[in-house]
Amino acid sequence: MLLALPPLFDNIINGFLSKNVTTSTISGLQTSKISFDAKGKHAEHEVRCVKRKLLLEALAEELPSGTIRYSSKVVCLEESGSLMLVHLADGTILRTKVLIGCDGVNSVVAKWLHFKKPAFAGRSAIRGFADFKRNHGFENKFMQFFGKGFRSGFLPCDDSKVYWFFTWTPSSQDKEIEDNPARMKQFVLGKLEKVPDEIRNVIENTELDGMTSSALRYRHPWELFWGNVSKGNVCVAGDALHPMTPDLGQGGCSALEDGVVLARCLGQALLKKPSGDQRKDKTERERDHDEYKRIELGLKKYAKERKWRSINLITTAYIIGYIQDGSGKARSFLRDKILARFLAGLLLKRADFDCGKLV
Repeated sequence: MLLALPPLFDNIINGFLSKNVTTSTISGLQTSKISFDAKGKHAEHEVRCVKRKLLLEALAEELPSGTIRYSSKVVCLEESGSLMLVHLADGTILRTKVLIGCDGVNSVVAKWLHFKKPAFAGRSAIRGFADFKRNHGFENKFMQFFGKGFRSGFLPCDDSKVYWFFTWTPSSQDKEIEDNPARMKQFVLGKLEKVPDEIRNVIENTELDGMTSSALRYRHPWELFWGNVSKGNVCVAGDALHPMTPDLGQGGCSALEDGVVLARCLGQALLKKPSGDQRKDKTERERDHDEYKRIELGLKKYAKERKWRSINLITTAYIIGYIQDGSGKARSFLRDKILARFLAGLLLKRADFDCGKLV
């Protein structure tokens, strides 16, 4: 994934990607080239490739020991006065004043908020990670290749590791390769005919356990427009809020934005406590109710801030994927001859966003 990240993550990533180069595997010709060095509206662009596992570890290290509870699948949710009860698969029940659903595409919390299951985008993706154990020799650039009904991309993460992806519209026969990494590799190599040998070498050097395949899903934008991102003391963030196709590389970025906005809105709400005299005049139940209402207002503010940003990203990602993975002559001509540079430029335009500070 492409991430524009603050210096906190400099210890897990090496250097920026300098440009985007797009090539047609049909003609073998380059269709666009865009530099990432240009300054954006809010700051200079910092486009990097980050391994998800390292990102999660970096975030987890900032939390107190014991904060994270692993292997805890959420079964259902229950309201109990001003609290939410979270029932886990092992029988444990967690009581919480605030429930933030960051539980992914198949979110139990999003379902509780009456969101539908994310829709199939009509495309699938194979993702891989090649570790050369030595210098791979690639420049710091994002290389994209387009063919008949597919798109692939290759991004160096550091001097020895390269991330790659392959998206396409699957047929009924393609379902057989989803759980077979060896067939995945051969499938991708068979599609990438007119690419340089060093690109094919990345696929060949990918270990079978370093490949995954999945159907691409997204939330219909109008669901966010009409639906409830928050309700009472419950809200959603990350993929639970805005599952989108990976065509913008903004899935991880937007989740980090959610975290900043949510912490700011919730923090401001909780700090607005009544004076000591007012608190003494109220019962404990009344004080709990007041806190609940402050939390509710804070989450509503968060939902309002993130709704339109989420709709924008979901819609743009879907349209880009639809055009770029097209197999028809008209769509291919439009993509390669007219929109190539514009579509590549949208990667930077949508990343050029300021979600504000924590305080």
